[in-house]
Amino acid sequence: MSVRDLIILGCSSQQPTRLRNHGAYLLRWNQEGFLFDPGEGTQRQFIFAEIAPPTVTRIFVSHFHGDHCLGLGSMLMRLNLDRVNHPVHCYYPASGKVYFDRLRYGTIYHDHIQVIEHPISEEGIVHQDDAFTIEAKFLDHGVDNVGWRIQEADTVKFDKEKLATYGIKGPLVRELQEKKQVTIEGKTILLEEVSWVREGDVFSCVIDTKPCQNAIDLAKGAKLLLCESTYLEEHRDLAKSHDHMTAKQAATIAKQAGVQKLILTHFSARYRDLLPFAEEAAEIFPNVDTADDFRRFEFPLRDLP
Repeated sequence: MSVRDLIILGCSSQQPTRLRNHGAYLLRWNQEGFLFDPGEGTQRQFIFAEIAPPTVTRIFVSHFHGDHCLGLGSMLMRLNLDRVNHPVHCYYPASGKVYFDRLRYGTIYHDHIQVIEHPISEEGIVHQDDAFTIEAKFLDHGVDNVGWRIQEADTVKFDKEKLATYGIKGPLVRELQEKKQVTIEGKTILLEEVSWVREGDVFSCVIDTKPCQNAIDLAKGAKLLLCESTYLEEHRDLAKSHDHMTAKQAATIAKQAGVQKLILTHFSARYRDLLPFAEEAAEIFPNVDTADDFRRFEFPLRDLP
């Protein structure tokens, strides 16, 4: 089974601190490496995290405030230096195309990699294949800002006891997979009689926004929600004036959306201790944790019907 984890490469907001870098989040999932909002210093954070940059296959920029994109150019140049042979897909709000180009071509270098751009101008599904569906929705931050929902494809899982009962084994299993039915001694057995569907897990990323319906929709039923909580409740007025959220507001979204686990991030530099964020959020949504540089959160696959 492939690795399935979320690695925090940075969790600060506009201003990095001695302990927290600009935000950046690497989701490793089924042979893909999804990198979200690479802020300044992200390339160096990969070194400290002992993760090879070529792990990255897709880069997501929610919006073009500096703390969410200043590491984009250096990451693309690093992947270029490493001469990765896989395409690098980049998703970002279409209105920020000029900023994407400035970041990508901000210095002189020989361009070897294949970068496939996905400028987002409309909400909806922006990618779908046999492994994942990626959905984008605009959030409420005063500028074009995109939140993301990634759902793995459903998979058919066989009930071994039922297979044995019908005597289905070897090549017959493949035939059943391909044709959705198999005939043994004149009896036809349908695929759904000996199998069940494991619904694909969901990861949601909601960064830089006031509470809004789209944030809830993106997070609906997510196994893991990475959500901004820039402020504590004592500074709720600042959250509102700067188009951000508090820990309690993030927890409310998690509760309304029915997520399994909430990870808080994007903390204002005014806070040194992150424990109060988890404590405030836990009053509303108990299964919560705080991001911190180089923390890893696993979300293991469960093959239970």
